Amino acid sequence: MSDSTDKVSWWQRLSGGLKRTSGNIGAAISDLVMRGPLAPERITEIEEALIRTDLGVDVAERIAIKVGEGRYHNLDEVKAVLAAEVEAILAPVARPLAVEPRKPFVVLVVGVNGSGKTTTIGKLAAKLSAEGRKIMMAAGDTFRAAAIEQLKVWGDRTRSPVISGAQGSDSASLAFNALTAAKEQNIDVLLIDTAGRLQNKAELMKELEKVVRVIKKVDASAPHAVLLVLDATVGQNALSQVEAFHRTAGVTGLVMTKLDGTARGGILVALAEKFKLPVHFIGVGEGVDDLAPFTARDFANAIAGIES
Repeated sequence: MSDSTDKVSWWQRLSGGLKRTSGNIGAAISDLVMRGPLAPERITEIEEALIRTDLGVDVAERIAIKVGEGRYHNLDEVKAVLAAEVEAILAPVARPLAVEPRKPFVVLVVGVNGSGKTTTIGKLAAKLSAEGRKIMMAAGDTFRAAAIEQLKVWGDRTRSPVISGAQGSDSASLAFNALTAAKEQNIDVLLIDTAGRLQNKAELMKELEKVVRVIKKVDASAPHAVLLVLDATVGQNALSQVEAFHRTAGVTGLVMTKLDGTARGGILVALAEKFKLPVHFIGVGEGVDDLAPFTARDFANAIAGIES
């Protein structure tokens, strides 16, 4: 399949996945904008409508003011303004995951239960191994037998070793053993899964801190990337997740999953505006090709409902 065909099919998945989000935003602004001159109270209505789409208060206010400054003859012109404003916010954070040449490059993957951590690790393993890198995975979600088995399946698919322990075993010890083995086997990238934990459970966050401390005993510079996997459907709750995991594990980048079918895709814009953390990948489905590098313009156009 050619690159252009790949891009078309990805765009179709992305824009299709964000249809509910773009539909809500379009419905929120079209009626208000097309009624004629925008009085101050209607600018406020637009702002409130945009806030309801999870774009965030600051972003909604900025877009509403921008829309209020112009005289627009049709909805496409308003969508273009919306897309431009969203792209301006997202462009600085749209950065690929840079795998440094050090061996092993250690990627710690964190997030709450159900965010898609284990699936994301498997997809990353497939992408990185397709680039010719030697991958190892560590099944650090020792609470869930299903997570351990899931990584083993991905290990078979990608012909990558998976370090695992018994269900309920100590995840910090497992991370230690995995990093030690990765060094011995000259692995390029070590992907470490962690147990899903609620950001407001102190004892679970302390366990995550322990995992980070133990990794540093083997390699003081590791982990070299800490990826927080976020479920788009949680909306504003993602803000507190970023705060908590960043404080505990030093998050270096974000992966947003489950954008397909959510009406809350605007939360990614709010996150970019508030935290300025790199967004490396977004996911719009379960397939390996449904996790793709984040592109600001494509996302902005999809969320505004602009056909590409």
